[in-house]
Amino acid sequence: MASTTHGSAPYYYVPGMSRHPALAAFGLFFVILGAGQWINGVEWGKWSLALGLAWWLVVLYQWFRDAVRESEAGLYSRKIDVSYRWSMSWFIFSEVMFFGAFFTALWWARAHSVPTLGNLENALIWPDFQAVWPSVQPGATASPAGIVEPFQTVGPFWLPTINTALLLTSGVTLTIAHHALQEDRRSKAVAFMWLTVLLGATFLVVQGYEYFHAYTELNLKLSSGIFGSTFYMLTGFHGLHVFIGMLMLIVITLRLQKGHFTKDRHFGFEGAAWYWHFVDVVWLFLYVLVYWM
Repeated sequence: MASTTHGSAPYYYVPGMSRHPALAAFGLFFVILGAGQWINGVEWGKWSLALGLAWWLVVLYQWFRDAVRESEAGLYSRKIDVSYRWSMSWFIFSEVMFFGAFFTALWWARAHSVPTLGNLENALIWPDFQAVWPSVQPGATASPAGIVEPFQTVGPFWLPTINTALLLTSGVTLTIAHHALQEDRRSKAVAFMWLTVLLGATFLVVQGYEYFHAYTELNLKLSSGIFGSTFYMLTGFHGLHVFIGMLMLIVITLRLQKGHFTKDRHFGFEGAAWYWHFVDVVWLFLYVLVYWM
């Protein structure tokens, strides 16, 4: 939120007509069109995807810039502050449901689908089927038809454990930055915010190396059965959320350096911190359920 007081703000600020929603939808149209065509082997699909993403990011930059200007102009009252808090809360709740769907798919495949396919009735149809989860019996591809190449699973040591330490440490540095801002120690807050961003970037580099290792040395791919698909969907989408959260933190840090926020009014900071802590918690579940079990 802005550094101005609530007293000078209107009761509930309603912005005027805006081009941003229509332009954002226009860019997303080309994103979806390009992604669909690219997946199906159409060459121009990747260019449509790139154009749509670039367009969409420019629109988001302009949209957020206008929101920051409105906040710094003192147009946001306590009512707007509450509205932002509820909006961020529901957004994070939707993300909880998003990851919950993938965790449920992982649990259902492991606890129900694979054992059911290995029961006596199906054993007559697929006598060579191995009804065991690959992380329990490494190399068990559960593919009697040979459609899944043999692969190895990724254990918790050492890259996933290093990434766990990085994310947990980033949560600590972010909390230190938050307390520093509440104490009106802006320089300390900025320093620890940049340290948090650095930890997030290091996490992504380590995960990229882990993917390279898994793909080239373990032969673990997205096509490696239900294990491969759930592994990459969960870790990949989590990595995407780390990247998005890192962008949020970078924007907040730059705003801190420009003198935005005060020790009493800084929901922009708090909202980004909520999101980052949510990403940390998701990783802890992922670390245990994907790498250890």
